[in-house]
Amino acid sequence: MLPALSRISRRRALQGSAALAVVCGLLLWWLLPMDDSSPSGRLTFSTGVQSGVYQRYGNLLKNALAHDLPKVSIELRNSEGSQQNLARVASGEADFTIATADAVAKYRRDSRPGADRLRGCARLYDDYVQLVVPQGSPVETPADLRGKRVGVGQDRSGVRLIADRVLTAAGLDARQDIEPVSAGLDTLPGRLERGELDAFFWSGGLPTGTIQKLSERFPVRLVPVGDKLIGRVHATGDATRHYHSAVIPAEAYPQMGARSPVQTVAVANLLVTTDRADPELTERFTRTVIRSRDRIGREVHPAQLVDLRTAIYTDPLPLHEGARRYYSSVKP
Repeated sequence: MLPALSRISRRRALQGSAALAVVCGLLLWWLLPMDDSSPSGRLTFSTGVQSGVYQRYGNLLKNALAHDLPKVSIELRNSEGSQQNLARVASGEADFTIATADAVAKYRRDSRPGADRLRGCARLYDDYVQLVVPQGSPVETPADLRGKRVGVGQDRSGVRLIADRVLTAAGLDARQDIEPVSAGLDTLPGRLERGELDAFFWSGGLPTGTIQKLSERFPVRLVPVGDKLIGRVHATGDATRHYHSAVIPAEAYPQMGARSPVQTVAVANLLVTTDRADPELTERFTRTVIRSRDRIGREVHPAQLVDLRTAIYTDPLPLHEGARRYYSSVKP
């Protein structure tokens, strides 16, 4: 019996050692950077306004890229938003950025410098138009903003672009019928809280942390953008085809106490580069964006919506060759 038991013990010990080796190997694979042939150099990623989703997403993505692309030095640059982001990438001032599909379409339609060089890497998550007013405000629709002090986003932001279109659809001239305040999300909530604004527009993922924090310290609510108004936005043509009807769930901002979803307009965000970007670098960059979804999504909730099945649809931009290689490599 004793020799038999000894053989069984040795066999189990060997099996345990083999299993431990496999686990250690997998752990080492995960912890170590990618192979020595990974791209090297510097790249600039243009994000967004301080405290906005683009900026927070960029910070977390930089950490993931530092692991996957250890030889690449990554610089983040804040911006006013989509329109400035596109100008930076098209001019070569930045290498990668995020921009809304409507801003991309407008940039291309206006034949802005470098527009023909823009390429898509991934469709990310949707931005939702959020028209924020104090809880006791008389504003019930965008048309009620006439004569009011309204934050409309910075001049080169995607917020400004969509705010102007919603106001136009509501029968208002953004330059004459309201008192427009050009500012970013880093200052708009505070101004509303201090009574310096009557309302402000924001276009961002759900929930937007800064608006969530505002709702926790000051009573605010969201003004719906209804079906008829959305129809009038679409009727203007152009890049408005990239807008679609959506709802903001009541639970997106629990402190607002909404009893039902709020209807609004949404537009897709795209990860953008140009045809100058190295295909291998772009392939690795795109892979990191998709693989880091869950980790980033734990802190920036919109990132949870990045989906491999839809990421390839970067309309109105053609897909970059490097991104195409990545999607081909993971195609079932």
